This record gives sequence, structure tokens and C-alpha cells, in this order.
Amino acid sequence: MKTIFMGTPQFAVASLDALITAGCDIVAVVTAPDKPAGRGQKLNESAVKQYAVAHGLKVLQPEKLKDPAFIDALKALNADLQVVVAFRMLPEVVWSMPTRGTINLHASLLPQYRGAAPINWVLMNGEKESGVTTFFLKHEIDTGDILFTEKVTLTGHETAGELHDRLMYKGAGLLVKTVKGVESGRYNEHPQSALLAGVELKHAPKIFKEDCLIDWSKPAESIYNKIRGLSPVPTAYTVLNDKILKLYKAEYELAQPDIKPGEFLTDNKNYLKFAAADGFVSVTEVQLEGKKQMDIKEFLRGNKL
Repeated sequence: MKTIFMGTPQFAVASLDALITAGCDIVAVVTAPDKPAGRGQKLNESAVKQYAVAHGLKVLQPEKLKDPAFIDALKALNADLQVVVAFRMLPEVVWSMPTRGTINLHASLLPQYRGAAPINWVLMNGEKESGVTTFFLKHEIDTGDILFTEKVTLTGHETAGELHDRLMYKGAGLLVKTVKGVESGRYNEHPQSALLAGVELKHAPKIFKEDCLIDWSKPAESIYNKIRGLSPVPTAYTVLNDKILKLYKAEYELAQPDIKPGEFLTDNKNYLKFAAADGFVSVTEVQLEGKKQMDIKEFLRGNKL
């Protein structure tokens, strides 16, 4: 099948590479336009574009997905299938174009955790398992009929960055399986509505800075899950001596605190722990506003509290 791949970040590169390695006919790659970044405002190419250029693939970078010139370029490719991994929401004129449809890879076990940040929310909510899902695109985001899924068991200690990498490679393998299944006709479509009866639906909306502020009145385990679920980006934070302190890694202990939530204990050498509702959260890797990221011992050597 002639296939168009759509994606932007590093997460999508593993899938594109797996499809190429499996011998899929990628006739074009659609990715985000180059954007100025850094102090010099040099144009920054997406990870997917860098890979595509290095492998001699045709690259399309539309500013607007309904641009007539872009639509005409897609039609001219006469693709049988489109594959979407970590890309923008597509208009119907785009996702309905290929004869075999448009497949999306999502980093959760749908229908749970539809939305922009499934990896973060799964960990923040303390789930015991996650996974990847492939499905055909429909009108409503992340609601299409499921093709294949693959589960992963969570340890309760991984960060969002670590789960990202696990699902990146797990998803790449599942996507190859899905494309081969669509090509051969060996697949079944499972409506998500059949999985919703009597189930509480959990969502994964985009995360904003205000969502990353720690509320120390919450239970210690909940705060611990939030820290690892936002690490390394967009990063949980608190305010310490009127400065923002980003929290990358932590541990927690259940014990009745004798100080108020948000107050802290430290020996100014080895530990810094904040009181929560039912225990303490010891932060082990932090970054103070204007400083570099460091472990807690290094941090305390330079910051007496």
C-alpha cells in the first residue's frame, strides 16, 4: 500500500523507522512547519522531518491542513493509507481521503485517556497498567473503532519520560502489525462504545502550568504520582523562598506529620521533605529557578534552608 505518514515529535520517529524497516511504501511524510527556537531564533526542524530528510523521503509541511495546495498535493500522491502518530487533529477532507482509511496510534488503552497527554495522566492517576492502541480516525477525537491494542504493566515508580520511551517502541511494533493487518485484510474493528458500559471514563486533556503546581494538602502518594507523571516535562513545581522549585524525582512515606502541609524538614545535607496530608514527600532531584537541575545533596550544599 502507498502510505502517507503524519507525525512531529521524537515519539513518532520510532514508528516511522519501524514502518520503513518493515518495507512499507512511505510515499510522503507530513510534519509541522519549521519554527524559530532559542536565542538566535534559528529555524528548528521537527524530529520527524530530520529523519525523513536523512532517509530521502518526500516531506510536506503545511501551515494549515485545509490549505487547497496541501489538499491537492495529498490527492496527487494517491495514497491507499494514512498513518498518524503524535500529530495535529485532521480535518475530514484529509483523514477520509485514502481508500483504506487513516490509522492513528494512541499512547493509552482506549477508550480510557483520550486526549493530548495520556502518558502523564495515567501516571498521575496511579494506574497499574497502560498501553498503546491503533484505531481508524473518525469525527470525534480518539473515538474511532479500535484495531489492535497492547498492554504494559506499570511499576508505580516510572516517570512520564520512562513510560514515553517504553510506549514509543511498543507503539511502533503495534503500528507495523496494524498496517500489515490492514494490507492483508486480517483485522477486526471494535467500536469503543462497546467498552464503555458501566465504566468510568478517564480523560487526558492538555496540561497547563497551573496544573503542575503541587497542592501539599493532598495525600503523599497522590503528590508522588503527580511528580513522576510530570517528569521530565512539563514538570511539577512548588514555591520555596519565593522562587519556583521544579520537582523531577521524589519518594514518599506515610506518617502523621507534626507540621502543616507544605512546610518542610531538612538537615541541609541529605534530605528535604515536605509535609502532605498523610505523610511526607522527600524530593530527590530538583531545579531552583535560574539554576541547573541537580540531586538534592548538591542542591542543599548551595542552598541553606
